[in-house]
Amino acid sequence: MKLLKLFVAAALVSGILLTVANAKPDYAKKENKKCVDCHEGGNPKKFTSMGQYYKDHNHSLEGYKAPEKK
Repeated sequence: MKLLKLFVAAALVSGILLTVANAKPDYAKKENKKCVDCHEGGNPKKFTSMGQYYKDHNHSLEGYKAPEKK
């Protein structure tokens, strides 16, 4: 019985962690973008201008204008 409780607890924790881990790639799928479009070098803590806009505008790219290239 103890082993069953431990297994159930581990399954619940795993399910929660997997849900959280998959949340961010879902943004890329939703916007039809690559992760590196919003994250410099794929680093989840460094945003490109697009990524910062997306974060600051309630996870929406509506109205985003890319900076002009020089």
